Amino acid sequence: MAIKVNRTRRWVLLGGVTAIATGFAIREYRLIPQDYSGGHLSVSDAHEQALSGDILLVDIRTPREWTATGIGEGALPLDMRRDDFEQALTELTGGDRNAPVALICARGVRSARLSNRLSEAGFTNILDVPEGMLGSAAGPGWVRAGLPVERNTGETG
Repeated sequence: MAIKVNRTRRWVLLGGVTAIATGFAIREYRLIPQDYSGGHLSVSDAHEQALSGDILLVDIRTPREWTATGIGEGALPLDMRRDDFEQALTELTGGDRNAPVALICARGVRSARLSNRLSEAGFTNILDVPEGMLGSAAGPGWVRAGLPVERNTGETG
């Protein structure tokens, strides 16, 4: 009888560990897709490089989100849901699809997905800020890191 209890306990423990590991793998895959080949920046590096002009930092969230938290200092708001998003981004880069562009969203999910899409569309230097504005598994995020934000009334760029 004691052997059955131990075996049962081992199977339950093994099943629990497997479920947890699978959950982490799925969560991490959604955060940064495996086929994404671009670079990543921390929020502090993104802030510093945006202010120095080394990158174009684009906040791809919605106007409602910009109003709720503000926009990171040095970032330009450009709602990723715009039908002309790629065209508007091309205009922001002065037509240079090789210009370094960093994308930030709330928690890094949308920016990772959009990074893939833009790379497929011919942008060659797309960077992701996986922490996002609100934090993720990649880090605390812009707001909790205490980086400066500029208030926005929801106007789209």
